[in-house]
Amino acid sequence: MIDYLKKLNPQQYEAATTLEGPLLILAGAGSGKTGTMTHRIAYMIRDAGVDPRAILAVTFTNKAAAEMRDRVEALVGSVQGMWIQTFHSACLRMLRLNPEEAGYARNFVVYDPVDQKSVIKGLLKELDLDPKRFAPAYVLSEISDAKEQAVGAAQYRRENGGRAGYQELAELYDRYEKALKKNNAMDFDDLILRAVQLLEGNRDLLHRYQERFRYLMVDEYQDTNMLQYKLVKLLAEQHGNICVVGDDDQCIYQWRGADIRNILEFEKDFPGAKVIKLEENYRSSAYILDGAHSVISKNRGRKAKKLWTRAEKGEKISYYRASDDKEEARYVGARIEALMRKDSALTFSDFAILYRTNVQSRRFEEALSAKGIPYQVLSGLRYYDRKEIKDVLAYMRLVMNPKDDAGLMRIINEPKRGLGAKSQESLRTLASVRDQNIMDVLRDREITDSFPKKTAESLHAFVSAIDGLHLEQANRSVLDLYDAILVKTGYLAALEEQSTVESESRIENLMEFKSVITEKEREKIAQGETLVLETFLEELTLLADVDNHDPREDTVSLMTLHSAKGLEFSVVFIPGMETGIFPSYRTIDQGEGMEEERRLCYVGMTRAKKMLFLTSAEWRMLYGKTELTSESLFLKEIDRGVMCGDAVYDRKSPASSFARYDRKAPYSEGPYVSPLASLRATRGKADERRTLAGKDVEAGQKVQHDTFGPGTVIEASGNVLTVIFDEYGTKKLAKDLAPMHKVEEQ
Repeated sequence: MIDYLKKLNPQQYEAATTLEGPLLILAGAGSGKTGTMTHRIAYMIRDAGVDPRAILAVTFTNKAAAEMRDRVEALVGSVQGMWIQTFHSACLRMLRLNPEEAGYARNFVVYDPVDQKSVIKGLLKELDLDPKRFAPAYVLSEISDAKEQAVGAAQYRRENGGRAGYQELAELYDRYEKALKKNNAMDFDDLILRAVQLLEGNRDLLHRYQERFRYLMVDEYQDTNMLQYKLVKLLAEQHGNICVVGDDDQCIYQWRGADIRNILEFEKDFPGAKVIKLEENYRSSAYILDGAHSVISKNRGRKAKKLWTRAEKGEKISYYRASDDKEEARYVGARIEALMRKDSALTFSDFAILYRTNVQSRRFEEALSAKGIPYQVLSGLRYYDRKEIKDVLAYMRLVMNPKDDAGLMRIINEPKRGLGAKSQESLRTLASVRDQNIMDVLRDREITDSFPKKTAESLHAFVSAIDGLHLEQANRSVLDLYDAILVKTGYLAALEEQSTVESESRIENLMEFKSVITEKEREKIAQGETLVLETFLEELTLLADVDNHDPREDTVSLMTLHSAKGLEFSVVFIPGMETGIFPSYRTIDQGEGMEEERRLCYVGMTRAKKMLFLTSAEWRMLYGKTELTSESLFLKEIDRGVMCGDAVYDRKSPASSFARYDRKAPYSEGPYVSPLASLRATRGKADERRTLAGKDVEAGQKVQHDTFGPGTVIEASGNVLTVIFDEYGTKKLAKDLAPMHKVEEQ
């Protein structure tokens, strides 16, 4: 055996040295799939003589791509010419290299969700449509779903134009596409869609990529959607050397388009495929693995496999049934404190609290703060969401692509140039009438000179600065260009003039952003490349939440179960193990939905290396209501031999739990109904108390759902309500069954 491959187990070795033909590597959680993939690439280059340029390795996160590149280079040195990228970045790269063939100018920009909403809001005004009925989030969700199925605006209109409310959606979709094209812009969905269309419409170009990428590797294959599957199929059809790595038990993104059939039917899609299972786990103790397997084995739609470990059994899975959600949070904080005292080797970064929904985080933030325990909430790119950072990024995008209307409208009056909301809307309308970009309108002196003198001078200076920087960008470094933008646009001077605590903080953030640019420039130099503006903006645009997780920060991590995928922690807490929360009510009667919830539970449990704590609350306050809960069905599915702590489904009074904290129970016990024996009856009674049965509901009505939270009704048809929820997107619900009530606007 080759020396550097000796650390691989027999199955990993077989996977690393099987190069020809289709290969499915079923890699369970913690089975060393990243090591296997990197050693496979190293073997290709070092021993099989494969040119790095002939390899395309695709991942789902920038973090995973960077880790893979670093590991490969540690084994074989530089892999310059090899593509190790996310799906979006690989497609973006193809489009950048072939912009004309795709129908775009080379300096096109990629719109983030904020930019997309800005475009939709402008179109709603243009069409005089009610934003309550056509909420931007709902419109964009519809467009995104259509694009994922490769359904264009014209086809969408043909298929849906006759339905109530959908004629307007079809018009919005059509105008949205035209606005993007006019602005020389794409959205996230476009990146993969346009790349697939590019290859399907240009066989010569497809052949060139097929000949170049003779070996394809796809990570997390269970998370691929229809378009990603199409892309992979197109590139692999010439040589058939495709290796996909994944785990059907960890398919948890079907709600955003992932198609589990891609991995379940791989052998059908690629005849003659070899299947290798990686079942030895190097992460978790035996008790944790056995507990996770006892849950996931209840799923029917899965490939047979079972993780095992040579490690000791470890500590049993601990379950705690708290009196209420406050006590649940206090218990978690107390356990972290006790474990830190008991084991000096543990740090705060060894702990994670993984919840089903973001609304659960508040209690834990309060409990940890009260104990002085440091924590980080992984819920978004907080730094990059700051106003000043968004502003300067809009300036940088506009310098790269002056046709970017969305970016321009964000900063046209930042700093203040005397343009109020009415003036801005007039410019937008005039550009639409003239079929021009807004920057073209601003270049017309007759237009700008019609404004008051001071405003006109500001606009002339603005146009001059943007156009000048646009011409100079090729000859300036990104850092130099950034400094020039801050000075020439007057943005930095305006903040300095304010001389407030807030403005000082914003200046500090802008200066810190120079560190971001410097780090990116150094990374490119190390790779033998030069950082250019479009590359810098692309990398920030494609940054994901999980990429922002820094294990080096000594803090307890709080995040959703979805966000935790791919991460690991010594000690994991999964709170809210209650029917209605996990699994959610919406999945209880849905076979496919229930199976995905069970996979999510499996993913959460297998994040734990040494200790796993499951908790629930007998009484829980959500959305202003305190209600009695039923313990999660998943708790019943875990083998009793791997668990310790509170007995599942055994009666336990709130007072007995609170006694540990010397607190008086705030609730009377009242008559008790067994959650297991009468789950459906309990659910029915709860629903009866808070449904919209018999009530008039119209589009635009604000509602509160017990599980999905706040939302807006966008269509009411008989007993069926279509609701766009702030966190969960669009749902169709039965008015007389859904646990939901009206929210009257203040």
